Amino acid sequence: MKNAFNLIVNSNGLRLDKYIGEKYPELSRTHAKKLIEEGHITVNTKSAKASLKLKSGDRLSISIPPPEPSHLTANDIPLKIIYEDSDLLVIDKPSNLTVHPAPGNPGHTLVNAILARFPNLPNGGDVIRPGIVHRLDKNTSGLILIAKNREALNNLSNQFKKRLVIKTYLVMVKGHLSPYRGFIEAPIGRNPYNRKRMAVVENGRDARTEYHVLKYIGDCSLLEVKPETGRTHQIRVHLSAIGYPVVGDTTYGVKSPFLSRQFVHAHRLGFKLPSNGRFIEFTSELPSDLEQALRVIA
Repeated sequence: MKNAFNLIVNSNGLRLDKYIGEKYPELSRTHAKKLIEEGHITVNTKSAKASLKLKSGDRLSISIPPPEPSHLTANDIPLKIIYEDSDLLVIDKPSNLTVHPAPGNPGHTLVNAILARFPNLPNGGDVIRPGIVHRLDKNTSGLILIAKNREALNNLSNQFKKRLVIKTYLVMVKGHLSPYRGFIEAPIGRNPYNRKRMAVVENGRDARTEYHVLKYIGDCSLLEVKPETGRTHQIRVHLSAIGYPVVGDTTYGVKSPFLSRQFVHAHRLGFKLPSNGRFIEFTSELPSDLEQALRVIA
């Protein structure tokens, strides 16, 4: 993709960020929005908002600056890579490993570990999240997908956006959840009383979670959970909201004498390979700490 170019809009009513995304799929919508906010994309020589509705004949000027240098350090942390090709990695992430750096936690994350092996991961306009297509909570174990080039990053991100990716979690909750199958639909946003937490709130973003009870174990239920949307802490917030808190979850759930973290495991991950469109699926069995908790609770 060129670093600078101009074009004339040939349709009416599309948002600026959506129009850029459709014209240049190699730019993620997040990246396009960042370019707009920083003034690298103008409309009729003027800066604009991402939400601007374009008109036929509008003149766009696009200037893409060189990538920001990454100051992330590479850390030699063992990783369990269960699949790799020229476009992506599928990693079985252990618990107690944060996915990407954040303020106050600049290193020893999954990203730092991956950079030790693949130093040129792409970023979608966010230098602290190179290769990251989706995320798992620090104390959630299981399968996570990493893109190795920009084309794969955008392809996989679009699959998530269009809800084409299959994500299945194994989750233990307190109580005997009934009915056996169902959906939880409730908007999720920041907790107005604690901004570090999420909650079901009236003005939150739409969120939908499917669940299926696999079996009752003691006074708990082992669930197979499929979040259809990808809101922060969605599974834990939704299950807590209907009165079945996640075992071991000290934020939204109930403490457990048998676990030092929440019983949430990313068990199955299915998606289309960017290279040829073939659907592929992976599974990760429960790690030893969750298996031990099952035996003790039973």
